[in-house]
Formats: sequence, structure tokens, C-alpha cells
Amino acid sequence: MRLLCSLALFLCSGILFSQEFNIKGNVSDPEGRPLGSATIYVEKPADSSLVTYTISDGNGDFELKGKSASEKLNFYITYAGFKPYFKTLDASTNDLGTIKMEVSSNELDEISITATRAPVSIKTDTLEFNAASFKTRENANLEEVLKELPGVAVDNDGNITVNGKPVSRILVNGKEFFGDDPKIATKNLPKDIIDKIQVVDTKTDSEEFTGKEGDSENKTINITIEDDKNRGYFTRLTAGGGTDDRYELSGISNYFKDNLRISLLASSNNINSSGFTFDEVFDAMGRNAYSISTNSNGNFSINGVNYGNNGGGITEVDNLGLSFVNEWANKTELATNYFYNHADNRNETQIERENILPDRRFFVNSNSSSTRLNDNHRFSTSFETQPDTLTRISVRPSFSTSKGMSFSDQFSESTEANGDLINNALTQTESDVYNVNFRNQLYFTRKFGKKGGFVSVWLENNNQYQDQEDLFYSERNVYADDGSVEEVFIQDQLVDESTKNDEYSINSSFRLPISDQWDLDLEMGYDREKARNERLVYNTDELDGDRTLDNDLSNDFRSKMYNLKPSLGVVYNNDTLRFGISGGLLHTRLQNVDLFSETEIDNTYNNMFVDAHFSYRFTRSKSLYLNVRNNRNMPQISQLQPVSNTTNPLNIITGNPNLNPALTTNAYMNFNNYDWQNRTGFYTYLGGAWIQDEVVPITTTDDDLVRSTTYTNVDGTYRFFGGGNFDKRFEIDSLQTIKVEPGMGANLNKRIGFSNGTRFDVKSYSISPNISVQYDIKDMLTLEPSYQMNINHADYSLNNREEDFVNHTLSFQATSYWPNNFIIGSDMSYQKFGNVASQFDNSFLLWNASLGYKLLGDDGILKVKVFDILDENVSTRRITGDDFIQDTQELVLEQYFMFTFTWKFSKFGGKDPNDRKGGFF
Repeated sequence: MRLLCSLALFLCSGILFSQEFNIKGNVSDPEGRPLGSATIYVEKPADSSLVTYTISDGNGDFELKGKSASEKLNFYITYAGFKPYFKTLDASTNDLGTIKMEVSSNELDEISITATRAPVSIKTDTLEFNAASFKTRENANLEEVLKELPGVAVDNDGNITVNGKPVSRILVNGKEFFGDDPKIATKNLPKDIIDKIQVVDTKTDSEEFTGKEGDSENKTINITIEDDKNRGYFTRLTAGGGTDDRYELSGISNYFKDNLRISLLASSNNINSSGFTFDEVFDAMGRNAYSISTNSNGNFSINGVNYGNNGGGITEVDNLGLSFVNEWANKTELATNYFYNHADNRNETQIERENILPDRRFFVNSNSSSTRLNDNHRFSTSFETQPDTLTRISVRPSFSTSKGMSFSDQFSESTEANGDLINNALTQTESDVYNVNFRNQLYFTRKFGKKGGFVSVWLENNNQYQDQEDLFYSERNVYADDGSVEEVFIQDQLVDESTKNDEYSINSSFRLPISDQWDLDLEMGYDREKARNERLVYNTDELDGDRTLDNDLSNDFRSKMYNLKPSLGVVYNNDTLRFGISGGLLHTRLQNVDLFSETEIDNTYNNMFVDAHFSYRFTRSKSLYLNVRNNRNMPQISQLQPVSNTTNPLNIITGNPNLNPALTTNAYMNFNNYDWQNRTGFYTYLGGAWIQDEVVPITTTDDDLVRSTTYTNVDGTYRFFGGGNFDKRFEIDSLQTIKVEPGMGANLNKRIGFSNGTRFDVKSYSISPNISVQYDIKDMLTLEPSYQMNINHADYSLNNREEDFVNHTLSFQATSYWPNNFIIGSDMSYQKFGNVASQFDNSFLLWNASLGYKLLGDDGILKVKVFDILDENVSTRRITGDDFIQDTQELVLEQYFMFTFTWKFSKFGGKDPNDRKGGFF
């Protein structure tokens, strides 16, 4: 009771001794023209801490409301190109009238403007936050800072959006931090070293250099490090052991010295974690240990490399990474990254599948187990140089190789709707796979004139090779009506398959300025792709074990594709309106030949294409965007091969070399608005795609329930999507804030398929309302409840059936940093699936918790944590296909207890941030 009373008194004390204030006014330039998007803020004179802030609207009006215990407030206005405005005010109601800003007269004024502590600055193409203005607990990381920024959202999986738009990459001082995975930066960069957080449209090297408009639908966050802290290091090491032989070891170390940065990371664990997401509350166990959508297996990827095998189960991983970044004269930059990963995955899967035919239904039940071992090496380099102010050259080679082995066995049986056994099959597979991939990008850009003209040329190659050897054995029994075995089919094969794919492209772009606002764009692209798939199937003799080549199942398939894409476009750009339209010819030639069957196809396709975009900026925080484009998508080589793949004896697949490329037309629009006065944000979007010549399967099922699949082209499929979200931040007082984020998503689709000669359509929609809330008490407590409902409906013309179901996901995360030196975390997720078969668990509650204690002057954390306290973790999901319904349950990570110790040490600008006595670097 005493603790509760103390907590209540602490919460009320800030309110009792604070007084409300309201400051109004208008901002204009010296001629009286209103200045929209000026930053207005007030600070406490005693410690210069931020009290509140706002942004002026399009008419230059502003209003600051808040509470403060200070009798006086320091009042500031900043706007790019003008001198900062300062005045000391009483903490009461003030109407300041119109404030005319003074134009900056020299470079020193520009420097002083940059040095101000404005919490938010809105520039033409950049949204900039001052990290120090947003209060977080001590030792916070970048992710925690991002959660405090207005308009920025970080979901449970660490994905970031800014005003509803996804963040595709994070840079540190303009350079990638350990490759292209944003989560390594957000989980590991300490707030102590961060100066500014800048949000810009994602751009290529050429677009960044020339100033050409980038991808406004994806954002890039650039973190600038404070100058006095750009010399130093920070390191974090964690070791833990637990029940059921669970363990984790991880470490990351970063060294900064001006333009030089060296990073090293390593980890080893058997708890389905990448080991690189250093969460101070849960370490590697928190929400990154499972997926909140459909399963709880914890697959993950880094820099595009999947480390969870994307198939669930339990994975033991060992990782090592090294990164080097430096910059020299002439803006010559070098960034290199190396990753090594070893993964050992074990999985068990149970599947129940209902197959729907035009005149009957049958069921397939299967149980399987697998073990997969994989070693992966990945090396990438980025080299850029500017020989002069008008020229930039960029080279980005990358190389990866992997070697894997897998062992799997599966038993499946097929029954009629009444339960009569039709067939069963036992399959065993042992595979060895070797992959090599080399990719390189070369950019050359040269600017000319004073109005933004440039010419760019970029070359790209992507060379892939895979060699796979499978030892495959299957035994299939077909049963008669009386239940006796009627026929037995045995396959004992060696499958030696090699795939080689070489892609080369050259593209050039020329921008000719017509006026200050109009540009003419000429582009030419040429792509050449050459693929080869050689699949040799050898049958094993049951008596002597000799192997003979099966010509009917083998192939040596070659495919060549050529694309020529000339285009012409115009672009208009001013401060508020930007639009462009380009069009041209897409000339495609596709050549296929199979040396075994001696079949050859040579087709040419000519299509006009268009790419149009439109964006209008009502204010610097409110904009509308539209885009329409179309493109050709080539069939996969496995869909083109005219030979049968019988490795699944119940589903034999044969390609169709006469397939056409699919022509897809995409349209997309969004609107976003952030109201700085009221701390509210709104984002909505709508998009769709219409597809001609889409590649779809044709399936035929015989009386023994053996399916044969091939492919064809169809017209008339589509998919639409839309939704939106709203967020509102309430500042209760200087200690407490609440952030509310309701949202909605929806999808509408039409698919087409064929079953036993019958064409069928599938029309489906889903609606997903959701809401999340974040309540914070400064340096003490964070509560994060969230809920999502997924409403689904589908109409199937096959057998005139319908399906309706609702899924629910409810989660709650609580983090406490009180009492002092204690770190307490509780993370719960409840899921209920409305369409899972009765034989499977359709709901579960996953509850993780941790208790940590800081020691060694905040440099150490001793922690105990529990995964799945209630021992209810399951992986259950339903997949509804065009002509089937499938329920799956997989092996998951089960309950364990673990003790960990984390030690961190750092020194920036010659000083240890945890050593009040100071020091030298």
C-alpha cells in the first residue's frame, strides 16, 4: 500500500504545481507574407529542457498550449533562411500578434540557425528532429527515441513508418550502418551519441547526387552523430544459459573516429533469434522471437539473407559480421560488410488438407520431419568517388555463397470424404545444395548547367549458380474398395540438378531542363537474361543398385530473354506541385529450348507502357500522391520447363513452354497529414493491380487422387488494397503521455484457376481494424496494449461454396524502470483463429517476462527471463487456396527459463558517459 501511495503522489505532484499557459501568434517574413511550417517552441530557463512545441500553419498562425511549473519560459521561432527569434515570456496566456522574422544576412547566421535546439524543423525535402528534445530514459536506444517522435510509428516487429510511409533503410552520417538491415541500427545505436534524426525520400545514388525526385513512397532515416561524440566506441556483450539447454551469446562493438567507422558483431543461440537485436528488457527473447501474425516460429533475416529457413521449427544459429566505413578526399567513400551464418534447423509438421474438385472432395493428412544445415557467407562493398563537383562514380559489388544439407521424411494418406482410404505415400529425401551469387552495380553521373541537367549511365549484372543433388525415395500404395493394396509404386532416384542464371542490363538517363520548373527526360534500357536448368533423373535398380538416366523425367532447358525499353517523359516540379509522365515501348523477346525433348519456342512481345506520378503538397506536412504504371513479368523457369517433376508422387508438375509474360497495370494513391498544433496524424492509401496473361495452374486429379499440374495464361484477375491510420498524442503533464493509433486495412482479390477441366473463380475480401495505445510515465513505466481483428470472406465458384471467419490478436507489453536499477518487462500476445480445424489448437496466449537489475554503475545488467510462462505456445495456421483448405501445425520453441548477464562499456569524445570523473580517449 505504501508503494501505491508513493506512486500516486509522484504522479499527482507534477500536476499540482504546474500552471497552464497559452501562447498565440503569427509568423511572417519582413514583407508580411505568412511563413508556414515555422518551428515554435518554449523551454524552461533553468535547464533549457523542452516544454512543448508546434509548427505554424499555412497562414503562419500558431498556438502553444501546455503546463509548466516555471514562472518564465524561453520562447523561440526558427525557420530556414531566417534568424532565430527569441523572447522570454510569462508562463500564462500571451497573444504575441504578428512576428516578422529577419532574413539571414551571412554565413554565420546560417550556422547559428543550425545550432539552435528546435525540436522539429520542416524543410523542403527533409523532416528533421533534434534527438535531445525528446525525453527518454537514460541508456535508451534509437528505437525508443523514434517511438517518441511525432508521426513516427514502430510496430512490434521493429518496422518503422513515418506519417504512414515505410522506412526502407537507416543511414548513420549518410552511410549504411552494417548493411541494409534497419533493425541493427535501431536496436543498437545509443541515444547518447545521436544529434539529429532526418527523414527524407529514399533515393538512389544518382538521384541523391543530382537532386532528382526519389521514391516518395519509401522513407530513409539519416542519423547524424554529435561532433564531440564522433570519436569513441561503444560495446555490448551478453551471455546467458537456461533450462532445456537453451543459451545465448552475443556482442556488438562499434568504433567511431570522424569519417571512420568499424563495427563487429557476433552471436550464437538456440532460441530462434538473430542475436543482433539487443533489447535491454528482453535481450533476444522479446517480440523479435516470434511472429504476431500467424505463427510463433521466429524466422528472421538480415540483409536479405533468411536465417530461419522460412519453415518454422527450432533453429540454432552462429553469426559473425564485420563492417568498415571510411571517407577520404574528393568525397571518396568505401563501405564494406561481411556476414557469416551457420543455421541448424529442426522442424516437425502436421498437415490436414481438404481438396475440392468439381464433383467431389477428398482429404490428405500428412506428418513430416526435417533437419536443415546451412552455412552462408555474404560480402558486399560500396565505393563512391567524386573526381569533381559535377561527377560521381559508384560501384557496388556483392558476393554470397551458401552450402546446405537437408534430411526429410514424410508420410501422407488420401481419403474420400467418407473416410475410405484411397492411397498413401512414404517419401524420404536427402539433399545437398550449393549456391553462388555475384552482383555488381556501376553508376556514372555527370551534371551540367545550372538548372539540374544531368546524364547517368548504370550497368548491372546478377550471376547466380546453384547445384543440387537429391537422393529421393518414395513408396506409394493404391488401395482397392475392399481396403486391400491394389498397386504399389516405388521411386528410388538420384536427381542431379544445376541452375545457372545470368542477367545483364544497361540503362541510361538524360535530363534536359526546359525551364526552371519543366524537365525533359529521355531513358533507354536494355536487359538480357540467360538461364539454364539441367535436371538429370537417374532411376535406381532394386536388385543391383545401378542407376540409369530417365530421359522422360530429365531435361536440359535453356531460356533467353531480351528487353528493350526506350522512353520519353516530362517532369514538372515546384514547391507544392510535382508531376511527371513518361511512356515508351517495351520490346520483349523470349526464347526457350529443351535439348531432351527437342522443343523450341521463340516469341516476341511489343507493349506500350506508361509511368505517371503526381504529388501535391498542400503544406509541408500535408500531401497527396498518385501513381500509375504497367510492366511485364516473366514466368519462372520451372513454369516453362516441358518435363515432369515427380519428386512429390501425389502432385506431378509439368511446365508449359508456351506461356506469355504477364502484363500488370498498377495504380496507387495516398494522402497524409500531420497536424502539429494538435499532435494528430492521418494517413490513408488505396491501390490496385489488373493483370493480363497471368500465369495460373491447371490441375487434374485422377481416380487414385494423384494430381497433375501445369500452367496457362488467363485474363481478368485483380487485387485491390486500401486502408489508413490515425495517431494522436496526448501530453497529460510533463511526466505522462498517451499515444493512440487506430487503423484499418482492407483487401479485395479475384483469382482464376482450373480443376479437372473446370474453370473457377475466387473472389475474396478481408478487413482488418486495429488499435494500439502507448502510455508513458517518464523514466518509470511504459504500457503498450494493442488489438487487431481480421475479418475474412471468400466466394468460390467451385462447388458454390463460401467461407467466413474472424481472427483476433490481442497483445500487451509492460516495461518498468522503477524502482531504481530494476528493469521489469512483461510481454503477452493472445491469438485466436476462427477457421482452424477442431483437431488443432485455435488459440493460445504467449507470455514472456523478464526481471533485470543494473549494477557496475549501469554498465552491467543481471537478468532472469522466462519464455512462454503458461507453456501454451503453438504454431497453427490455415491456408485457404483456390481449390483446397489446409491446416498446419509446426514444431515451436517451448517454455524455458534463462539467466543472462550483459556488460556494456563506451567512451565518446574522450569521456565515459557513465564516469562522472571524465577521462581521455
